[in-house]
Amino acid sequence: MICKNKHLIIFLAITIPYLMACKPGDTALQDIKTLRDDLYFLASDSLEGREVGTPSEKKAAGYIAKRFSDIGLEPEGEEGYFQDFHFTPRQNPHQSPEKNDSAGVTGRNVIGFIDNLQPTTVVIGAHYDHLGLGGQGSLHRGEKMIHNGADDNASGIVSLLLLAEKFMDKKSSNNYLFIAFSGEEKGLYGSNYYTKNPTIDLRKVNYMINLDMVGRLDEENTLAINGTGTSPEWMPAIESIGMDSLKIVTRESGIGPSDHTSFYLKDIPVLHFFTGTHEDYHKPTDDADKINYGGLYAVTAFIDSLVTALDDNQKLAFTRTKDESRDTPRFKVTLGVVPDYLFDGKGMRIDGVSDDRPAQKAGLQAGDVVIKLGDTEVTDMMSYMTALSNFSQDDTTTVVVRRGVEELSYPIKF
Repeated sequence: MICKNKHLIIFLAITIPYLMACKPGDTALQDIKTLRDDLYFLASDSLEGREVGTPSEKKAAGYIAKRFSDIGLEPEGEEGYFQDFHFTPRQNPHQSPEKNDSAGVTGRNVIGFIDNLQPTTVVIGAHYDHLGLGGQGSLHRGEKMIHNGADDNASGIVSLLLLAEKFMDKKSSNNYLFIAFSGEEKGLYGSNYYTKNPTIDLRKVNYMINLDMVGRLDEENTLAINGTGTSPEWMPAIESIGMDSLKIVTRESGIGPSDHTSFYLKDIPVLHFFTGTHEDYHKPTDDADKINYGGLYAVTAFIDSLVTALDDNQKLAFTRTKDESRDTPRFKVTLGVVPDYLFDGKGMRIDGVSDDRPAQKAGLQAGDVVIKLGDTEVTDMMSYMTALSNFSQDDTTTVVVRRGVEELSYPIKF
């Protein structure tokens, strides 16, 4: 018989080794069903794309909180499982930034904890918000439509939920903190807020694992793992698992367009798991029926094995990495900084400075607020991007920053 369902072929190729290794009482098939059931709900039209600040986001947060409770996680938010945060999006480049709570957005992180009475904690995170009916960030052109975000990022959330179930019964030298972030699609708002307002002591965090778009494993079974340079212990642990059914591609940088960046900037080792973009990315066609559930289970099992392999280690050492993220295509140059997306004041505050980039070479620091770049006054993110677009490689200019009460000027070479 010829099978024409490529997802079924991938499912069998990846999951058969696990199923053959199952001991009596193992529930691999039930786990896959759980992944599917959770994902079909989170990526259903009834949640209208889970846009941050909407009733649908709160409905999704309620579902995740109930699953946390059913699993047995302790609430570790600011109000039960929830941690609310407020931000003011700026989308109009001609609009001056003004503090205006009535125009702001309130998002909600969902946080659960497994307290094993250990000195260190492993953070496992994924964002659950998506694009709602489209708008900014959507690659769909036409009338408004629900963007269900099955891969981006219901896939990461359902993997997180299954890991929470697995870790409830795991004897471990770590505690486990599970965080479902919101506001990622607008600019890492939820994770940024959490790392500035943590509900546990970040100094006791061992490492952070981020699951963002892990539901579309391709025919080559390629799994990207970003952030492997953030600790010298990552690669030996990854290589020790020896899972031949996955093709592992690694990238060292701890900085990328997802929530692990917020933790990396706090000097915490991070990994970001990712199965790649696809033609449905940020479009209404990113639906639950296109998820590779066998592949999703395999990724989840890999992470389970990785955490287990690291369990007897001491607290992982942290190392800084070169920023490998691509410059935005709208610019020919970049300063090499990570903006603070929660900053409400005048200017563009720097949340992190990438190694060997113009800002670091000039002497800029995290916490500096850029108020002028060349001849352009910087009042917000949009004016900062406008200023950058005026320069090409090898151009020189000056940047003025506010550091505390001082205004400092630095020469910049792009």
